[in-house]
Amino acid sequence: MGRLFGTDGVRGVANADLTAELALGLSVAAAHVLAEAGTFAGHRPTAVVGRDPRASGEFLEAAVVAGLASAGVDVLRVGVLPTPAVAHLTGVLGADLGVMLSASHNAMPDNGIKFFARGGHKLADELEDRIEQVYEQHRTGEPWDRPTGAGVGRVTDYDEGSDKYVAHLIAVLPNRLDGLKVVLDEAHGAASRVSPEAFARAGAQVVTIGADPDGLNINDGCGSTHLDLLKAAVVEHGADLGIAHDGDADRCLAVDADGNEVDGDQILAVLSLAMREAGTLRGDTVVATVMSNLGFKLAMEREGVELVQTAVGDRYVLEAMKARGYALGGEQSGHVIVLDHATTGDGTLTGLMLAARVAATGRSLAELAAVMERLPQVLINVRDVDRSRVQTSGELAQAVGEAERELGATGRVLLRPSGTEPLVRVMVEAADLAQAQSVAGRLADVVKSALG
Repeated sequence: MGRLFGTDGVRGVANADLTAELALGLSVAAAHVLAEAGTFAGHRPTAVVGRDPRASGEFLEAAVVAGLASAGVDVLRVGVLPTPAVAHLTGVLGADLGVMLSASHNAMPDNGIKFFARGGHKLADELEDRIEQVYEQHRTGEPWDRPTGAGVGRVTDYDEGSDKYVAHLIAVLPNRLDGLKVVLDEAHGAASRVSPEAFARAGAQVVTIGADPDGLNINDGCGSTHLDLLKAAVVEHGADLGIAHDGDADRCLAVDADGNEVDGDQILAVLSLAMREAGTLRGDTVVATVMSNLGFKLAMEREGVELVQTAVGDRYVLEAMKARGYALGGEQSGHVIVLDHATTGDGTLTGLMLAARVAATGRSLAELAAVMERLPQVLINVRDVDRSRVQTSGELAQAVGEAERELGATGRVLLRPSGTEPLVRVMVEAADLAQAQSVAGRLADVVKSALG
């Protein structure tokens, strides 16, 4: 797998790349590294462990729990819950570590392990590097220091986690959703129970699709990566809006009453203005990545909201928010972080806040989202290439330079290796869709020839 940790934990094909042995070893290594860092000083450590409904999550959860308990960590097993719920519970329960087993929006055969530090925040890069180093050191033969007797960890099923998380969501909602009809596409994923419950308790009339996980159908033709079913359902049921999550529900995309997509940039734009109006948008600033549509940047400039841009990945958005004290940030893909109420992207919270804005203003989602105009943006994923050479290929650099000169000030080019999949993303933005498609297609061909 190369370097184990990517931009969002350790991810790969379950039982091939991500094995039970790897899950167990990384969990033991994480416990030792956090002990080494003084996280457990003076008390018996506790970890919260959750997962999405993938079939492979069952054996990987068992491996993680076994690894942590064997290292002397008490485990609160919360079962199937969204990633943001595990992060939230890690914080409110005072746990020293959180572990989420999920491959997010990836297909069912994949799975992943994501660690949270005390407080529910993602581990710093240096801690992930140290965990990987310690894991490799012991995988090759150095024995672990293992507790025995009463020193081993105890495992408890924490069944209150779902109710505690939903209560938190309702408590932070700015207003109720009475009078709204909302269609929720749960991607047969981790939020299949908690998201409909939260919307219903907030007062919305709820229609659900993709809410019957069987361990094999997660993200299968539904959820935030496949919006067609949600678009059709919103129109069919005459709903005010639709909300789509991914497998672990850390992201949210939306659909307006006419069945049109509302992406993460538009959601950020709507929430930015809502939070500024409420006085909670600190510094009148929103944080987004370089993948954000140019139309979002122009809209924020027009509305007097400052935009801070980061590298792609919600962890980098979060780092910038924490470093500068900002309250709102996110990605075009629908990872939205409301830092006063969550330590990571929370798709259910985002959907609730978006619906709350519709309810509070009496305006349609389409009208609210029209605050920004999406400029044509074409994204091509080029698979089966050497993503490590994106920055060093002279042929690719020349092609990018030519494309940028062709687009001029009305567009831009962005090439980046995926942090979670073996591919290179080619993104081209232009005032004209045909031009964006043409330039993106030519660049994708160069990526294949130069890096294939």
